[in-house]
Amino acid sequence: MAIPPPHHDGRVTVVGAGLAGSEAALVLSAAGIPVELVEMRPDVSSPAHRSAWFAELVCSNSLGSEELSSGKGLLKAELSELGSNLLFLSRRARVPAGKALAVDREIFGRAVTEAVRSRGNIRVTQAEARSIPDSTPVILACGPLPSKALSDSIRSLLGDEGYYFYDAISPIVDASTVDTEAAFTADRYGAGEGDYLNLPMTRGQYEAFLSALLSARTVPAREFEEEKYFESCMPLETMARRGPQTLLYGPMRPVGLKDPRTGKNPHAVVQLRKENAAGTMLNLVGFQTKLAYTEQERVFSLIPGLARAKYLRHGSVHRNGFLDAPRHLHPWLESRVRKGLFFAGQITGVEGYVESIAAGFVAAVSAVAMAEGRAPEAFPEASMTGALLRHITVPRKAGFQPMNANFGLLPEPPPGKKRERKEKQAAAALSAIRDFRKRFFIFNPLCVT
Repeated sequence: MAIPPPHHDGRVTVVGAGLAGSEAALVLSAAGIPVELVEMRPDVSSPAHRSAWFAELVCSNSLGSEELSSGKGLLKAELSELGSNLLFLSRRARVPAGKALAVDREIFGRAVTEAVRSRGNIRVTQAEARSIPDSTPVILACGPLPSKALSDSIRSLLGDEGYYFYDAISPIVDASTVDTEAAFTADRYGAGEGDYLNLPMTRGQYEAFLSALLSARTVPAREFEEEKYFESCMPLETMARRGPQTLLYGPMRPVGLKDPRTGKNPHAVVQLRKENAAGTMLNLVGFQTKLAYTEQERVFSLIPGLARAKYLRHGSVHRNGFLDAPRHLHPWLESRVRKGLFFAGQITGVEGYVESIAAGFVAAVSAVAMAEGRAPEAFPEASMTGALLRHITVPRKAGFQPMNANFGLLPEPPPGKKRERKEKQAAAALSAIRDFRKRFFIFNPLCVT
């Protein structure tokens, strides 16, 4: 049963001054709405943070490509059209990085902090939010590593199955780059309607793959990450170290998958599952991994059918708190069980810096609409912003995994060459964003100069 909304006093509370929370606070401020920004640092810090600056970049200093032919590049272009404050500030703090947008962390963090603190209608409260605030609207932008007390409060609202604490992500490849001549379509024991694309392997192919997997370079765990995994989220290479047959009884088991071309079960099999309804994105089932990205591409290219695969999302396994967004969030990032409670940033299940900024922006404009007596709306599906948030919030049969911005999320364009198709998708996305801003926005979100 839905929880009735708490009392609204005209102020929006934002919990967390990371990328999403800082963007949200500045957008709300631009709309003339008073903001209570609650940030626990520097008095209390998460294991990942090192400074007291808002919007601290805890991993790479790169926000990814700016090319319109990449998912992150298109998302940046949309945020520019919308009036993102943090994207504006990131470009002022940029350092040379070829076609990517990279920043000086110190300059960027200082600029965001000063921008937020200089706004007269943003009140920064330096304290740990130990529970979800009772006021409304509220935007929880507490990042993937909230304190135990706040995590317990979130779990109390959503239930034990509504909040995950460890991220086990399998790679996703562009379906058009998979060699289907090397594959066959079937469900195990013929139980379904051919929902899986199966890549069979001979003994020799499996042994070569296993050797490459065991010798590949992995990403080391961060200081605060104990490498204790549930069986369901164990890295592929960790399973393989248990013995040469382990994968054959796990994600690569061939049982019940007879190859119609030979009439026999292959020695091993890799299953690909549709990640979206259009089937343009395929998930490597059970292939969560801590291999470095370049190593994933090298090792997995040994699998028949994946020699030229293009990766829309690489696999990973790391500590990361995120919601079961398809069960608990609307596409405008409002809770399905408590009206006026919005989530933003990585806790929603988006992966990446720019994606977190976009989530903060969407949560903020949704809260603005609610504060003004208007109904929040989903961003257009033709846009990268709208497609990403629809993907993470649409209910599905398979388990939920976080997602980054990529072209596989967008509606299919008319037939044509790959470059032309992407150009059409990008043009349609930017057109949809401009139309949405004209229709839905009644203020200018960009308030930094």
